[in-house]
Amino acid sequence: MRSILILLSLLLTIAFASASFPYQCGPYSCQFGQVCRIDNGVSNCIPINDCHEVSLSTKVVGTWVDGSRGNKRFTQYDITITNNLNTNIKQIYIATDYTLRLRDHSNNSIWNVNLLPNGILTLPSYQPSINAHASFTFGLIIEGTQPANLNVLSVSF
Repeated sequence: MRSILILLSLLLTIAFASASFPYQCGPYSCQFGQVCRIDNGVSNCIPINDCHEVSLSTKVVGTWVDGSRGNKRFTQYDITITNNLNTNIKQIYIATDYTLRLRDHSNNSIWNVNLLPNGILTLPSYQPSINAHASFTFGLIIEGTQPANLNVLSVSF
């Protein structure tokens, strides 16, 4: 009985200590509608509307009907990630959903960005960061004319 009380006290102490320090968030740990913001190793989940450090903009490059693909309509987009900070963005994770209907799963349908198996987009190895007040653009071709839903999951600076 005494050892159970000691164990419970120890677990309660650990729980209290863990709750009083900022926890390390990542691209998978924040709730829907939140962004994991990591500033010099200190991380927290914030509402997506409060994340002014980075912005995504979508521009239509062109739309066409492809007869060789069953007369399907495709649209090419440029997606620009803009760093609004006075410091470099070290890493960014961008969420996608069912609206990212790539023309095919090749480098001809998405470029200048890494598409992970789980559908998350990250910076390519040749672009390890985005400089202060700079932008980085990647492109994609999707089926239809509706742009893909893209949301920042995590940003580290």
